[in-house]
Amino acid sequence: MKRFRVNSATSIVLLMLCIMYFITYLDRVNVSTAAAGFGKEFHLSHTEVGLVFSAFAYPYLVFQIIGGWVSDRFGAKRTLLACGAVWAVATLLTGFAGGLISLLVARVLLGFGEGATFPAATAAMSRWVAKEKRGFAQGITHAAARIGNAVAPGVVVLVMTTWGWRESFYICGAFSLLWVVVWALTFTEHPKEHRRITQAELDVLPAPKAKTANVPWKALFKRMAPVTVVYFCYGWTLWLFLSWIPQYFLHSYHLDLKKSAVFASAVFFAGVIGDTLGGIVTDKLFERTGSLKRARSWMVSICMLLTLASLVPLMLTHNVYVSMACLSSGFFFAEMTIGPMWAIPMDIAPEHSGTASGMMNTGSALAAIISPVLSGYLIDSFGNWELPFVGSMLLMAIGVVLAFRMQPESRFAVGAEPSAQPVTRFNS
Repeated sequence: MKRFRVNSATSIVLLMLCIMYFITYLDRVNVSTAAAGFGKEFHLSHTEVGLVFSAFAYPYLVFQIIGGWVSDRFGAKRTLLACGAVWAVATLLTGFAGGLISLLVARVLLGFGEGATFPAATAAMSRWVAKEKRGFAQGITHAAARIGNAVAPGVVVLVMTTWGWRESFYICGAFSLLWVVVWALTFTEHPKEHRRITQAELDVLPAPKAKTANVPWKALFKRMAPVTVVYFCYGWTLWLFLSWIPQYFLHSYHLDLKKSAVFASAVFFAGVIGDTLGGIVTDKLFERTGSLKRARSWMVSICMLLTLASLVPLMLTHNVYVSMACLSSGFFFAEMTIGPMWAIPMDIAPEHSGTASGMMNTGSALAAIISPVLSGYLIDSFGNWELPFVGSMLLMAIGVVLAFRMQPESRFAVGAEPSAQPVTRFNS
C-alpha cells in the first residue's frame, strides 16, 4: 500500500482535516476540565455539570444527517466553512458565560456548528482518499481528535492556573477561526481543481461521480441501522470517557488538578495510538484478505470484546494506577474500532457517504446526550465513580454481537438485498 507523500495535495487535505478534528475535539472536551472552574464558580451539581457536557449533543444529533446531506449536495468546502465559523463563535461565547443557562446556550450553539463536520469530512474523503486507504484516513483524523482529548486537560489546566477557565475558551475559539481561513485557501471540492494535484494522485483516487440530488432515505436508513446501533454502543463509552475522566481522577482519587490532568491525558493518549493503529490494521486486513467483513465487522467485534475485558478490573479494585491502566487499555481498544467504523459508510454507500456517515454518527450523538447526564446522576446518587462503567461494559457486549450485522462487504443499492451487491477490493 502506497504512503501519502508529505507535500502532495492529498496529504495537505488530509492534514487540514486532521487539524480540524483536533480543534473540534479540543473545543468540545475542554469543558470537561474547565468544569473544575465554572462548576465551583456557578455552584453546579454533578448532574448539572453533566447537562453542560451533553447540551451540545442535541443539535449535534439533529445535524448529523442534515449536515451529511448538505455536504453531499452542496460540497464539503462550503459546509465546513459555515460550520467552522459557528463552532468558533460558540467556543468564544462559552468563555463569556455567566451561569448555567448561558453555558447551556453556548454549548448548544457548539453542537450546531460541529454537527455536520464529521459527515462533511467523510464526504471530502470519499473524493480525496483512495479506497484502500480509507481506514487509515479515518483512523489518522480521529487520532488527531484524540490528541485534542489528550492535550485538553493539560492545556486547560495550564491556562486556568495562569489566567482562568474563561481564557481557555478564548484561545480555542481563536484557533478555530484561524483554521476556517486556512481551509478556505487550501481546499478544493474536487481533486482535479487543486493547483498541487498530480496525475499520479488522480489515477489512484475514486473516479468523479455526478452530484446526487435524491437520497433514497428509507432504504438507506434501513441499510445503515445496524451500523448506527453499533456506533451508539461505542459512543456511550466515548462520551463517558470524554466527559468524566478528568473529574474521575480528580474526585475518585482526590488528586489535585494538575495530577488529575496528567492521568486523564495518559488515558486519552492511548486512544491516539488506538485510532492510528486501528486505521492501519483495517486497511492491512482488507489488503491481505480482500474481505471487508473481516477487515471491518470482525475487527470491530474483537476490539469491543477487548474493551469490555479491559474495564472489568475497575469493578474489583480501587487503585489509581490500576484504574489508569484499565481505562487506557479500554480506550485504546475502543478507539481501534474507529478506522473500520468510519470506513463502512464509504464502503456501503460511496455515492451518499456524507449522509450515510451522518446516519451512523447519530448513534454516537444520541449516546452523547444520555451518557454524561446519566453518569452524573449515578455519581450524585451513589457516590460511586466506577458505577457508570458498568453501562459501558453492557453496551460493548451488545456491540460485539451486532457488529456482524453491519455487512460492509455489500454495496448499497435501492431495491436490492444487501447480499445482492458484493464489494470487491477493486471497486472504487
